[in-house]
Amino acid sequence: MVKVLEIIVYGAEVLCPSCVNLPSSRETYEWLEAALSRKFVDQTFKITYVDIHHPPEDDAKKAFAQRVIDEDLFYPVVSIEDEIVGEGNPKLKKICAEMERYGFKAV
Repeated sequence: MVKVLEIIVYGAEVLCPSCVNLPSSRETYEWLEAALSRKFVDQTFKITYVDIHHPPEDDAKKAFAQRVIDEDLFYPVVSIEDEIVGEGNPKLKKICAEMERYGFKAV
């Protein structure tokens, strides 16, 4: 079985203090989900939103959410395979380039 690439957006309902003029973490997640679905049509990936203050029971997601808090990272933080590919105001071009490294083909 092929592993599905998971893109995780870590954020919070409260805006990052340094990101007051940017979209919320949830809005960024929704935008990213729509943009990547249009760019990588018929290719299997999963995009997940994790609230850093209320993470799921998954140990890896819980640990990464705590890292965002402990290291004062600018959220939303976008990660692919536990590697940060976007922070604060994530760039679609960089996220797409990372997905292409995993064999995805943009249309």
